[in-house]
Amino acid sequence: MRAEGRAAPAPATLIPQPSTRRRRRLLWSEYRDAYLFLLPWMIGFVVWQAGPMVASLYFSLTRYEIVTAPEWAGLEQYARLFQDDRFYLALYNSAFYVLIGVPTHLLLALGAAMLLNVQVKGTSFYRTLYYLPSIIPIVANSLLWAWMFSSQYGLVNQILGSIGLPQPQWLQDPTWAKPALIVMSWWTIGGQMVILLAGLQGVPDHLYEAAAIDGAGAWHRFWAVTLPLLTPSLFFNLIVALIGAFQVFTQAYVMTKGGPQFSTLFYILYLYQNAFEDFKMGYASALAWVLFVIILAITLVQFKVANRWVFYEGELRR
Repeated sequence: MRAEGRAAPAPATLIPQPSTRRRRRLLWSEYRDAYLFLLPWMIGFVVWQAGPMVASLYFSLTRYEIVTAPEWAGLEQYARLFQDDRFYLALYNSAFYVLIGVPTHLLLALGAAMLLNVQVKGTSFYRTLYYLPSIIPIVANSLLWAWMFSSQYGLVNQILGSIGLPQPQWLQDPTWAKPALIVMSWWTIGGQMVILLAGLQGVPDHLYEAAAIDGAGAWHRFWAVTLPLLTPSLFFNLIVALIGAFQVFTQAYVMTKGGPQFSTLFYILYLYQNAFEDFKMGYASALAWVLFVIILAITLVQFKVANRWVFYEGELRR
């Protein structure tokens, strides 16, 4: 008896593959479209950022006073810079603003984010209320706070006097001028608050549930769950806040002009005075590049040590 043989399987349908030349043509078409879309940004970057940076590097090596042609001077401007007492004073004022202003700014932003993370009636209104000051033009903010810090009719001293506290001269006192500008910076915590609020809402609920099952209280849940998962948001805010604090300018320019007694002569304000008041563009360019190196070094150090304190959800599981 002859065994019935199985039917041979039908040949698989072959998908035609494009030739090598056609694949290259398709890839080139994709690259071309991508670069065409990037072209406006690339032109803007070269013209408005990379070009001026290269020009300022050249000017920092020259004696250039705008009305005269640049004259090559090598490292002379940098040598002058490190012999300039105002340079060290401006650097100290900026460092003071950074070391005191940035941590307090982040702490207040974190506190506001945690406060507004609670789901209660009117939460959206309060979130908007906290965020609005950060989008008010900085000049308007500066004029408002100059009035509030007025030693004669300012709202701040009126409140302090009503509760029996001393009433400093604020912007007229070298001791209180920098703290006054730091207090003013607390008014604009909205941007950092929104980022931290998004980070808080991204913390998985099951981690809180697991911590509660293990008997962790509110403080321990914050310390072991919330804070570690917020470190990426805190790290981003820290980097941005450090860069911004080193470049503080408008507040001091509008409110104090660098006074009293140069107590608010911040680095960028000193750079501006050299460039656009004294027309020492070569010297101002040297100041700009020194600040660039300082900010770059601090940022690189922050990225280097980030692995020690920035955590992500997957790392917590391990």
